[in-house]
Amino acid sequence: MPMVDFKQNDDSVLLAAVDHIREQRRAAGLQGLVGGLEAVVISTESQNFLPAVSGLLSTTGHDIARSYTRGKRDVCLLSQEGSADLIVMTRKGEANPFLPFNKGAKTDAIPNTRLETFVFKCPDVKEYVALQKKRGTVFQDDQIYDTPNFLYAQTMPSRFTGNSVGVVQWKHSESDWQSPECKPLDLGLKKPNHPFLVNIKELDHVATRVRAEERDAAILEFMELTSYDFAFAVYVEFLNSITNVARLSQDDYAQVFTSGIAPFTTPESSGPTELFIHNYGARSHHMAFTTENIEPTIDALKAEGVGFLSDLVGSREEGLKQVFTKMNPHTLLVNEYIHRYDGFDGFFTKSNVTLLTESTRNQ
Repeated sequence: MPMVDFKQNDDSVLLAAVDHIREQRRAAGLQGLVGGLEAVVISTESQNFLPAVSGLLSTTGHDIARSYTRGKRDVCLLSQEGSADLIVMTRKGEANPFLPFNKGAKTDAIPNTRLETFVFKCPDVKEYVALQKKRGTVFQDDQIYDTPNFLYAQTMPSRFTGNSVGVVQWKHSESDWQSPECKPLDLGLKKPNHPFLVNIKELDHVATRVRAEERDAAILEFMELTSYDFAFAVYVEFLNSITNVARLSQDDYAQVFTSGIAPFTTPESSGPTELFIHNYGARSHHMAFTTENIEPTIDALKAEGVGFLSDLVGSREEGLKQVFTKMNPHTLLVNEYIHRYDGFDGFFTKSNVTLLTESTRNQ
């Protein structure tokens, strides 16, 4: 996309390119080679590693499956039946390829913190890597990471999102991410015994905020690297914001991209989406969790001291309710809790998207 001529986004341009990417995937033999989300990888500063894990234990349904040291990383795996894993890690003197993408007006004190990688299931990692390399995709390592339990490969961070895509092929036990060089690590943490946490279920979607002028490129690149398709976009004109949804199927985790309609100009005039990118760089803004009994669950989280950006938005009549927490300072991520009523299949409503976007003005 030529940056110099960009004025504002237009879905007709994107949709024409989407059809082209689908055809390219089929021709290259990539269609269907990448499945659903297996894990997200969240990096923290070393001093924030334990608080980050503790925060996720107390605000999600995930629990510690194992923790270990691998080389120059400490890692904690949080799992929940039916959900992608949350892998929290911190580097200990290891070079960080994501560092250039973590810069923003408010990130100087936390240069290594972000949700870095989305890891998807793949039936044939060797074939995937070979086909992607033919297309010019660059991976972080020349060799596929081969362990007794899985094969793994990971792209370099995207210049549009700052995120990378990983693919994993399980040989035996799914969700067993340990390799022979891993050493057990006792974090001394336990999940709080709060009954309401059982209401917080699987990871429903993650929303990454990207610059207006790179919205199309970010979505198309993600389509090139996965089997996901662009599904729809919700425009909120007065907030200069577009919420874009990519789906693998109606029942799978969804990938969301939020951008401005027009590019950033000033903090006062550009809207909350572009302002967030100005402050934190292009990055994932929130992780959304399907939530049962959402009203009492949010009340209980508030009673435990969790801060929220607004009250619950939406209703049963509209099909869903949603709410954002305040940003976690240890991960720079917001939690979203979402409940869809009575088989609602619209994924989002414009009214909810508008109210949630507006609630993020002061981050």
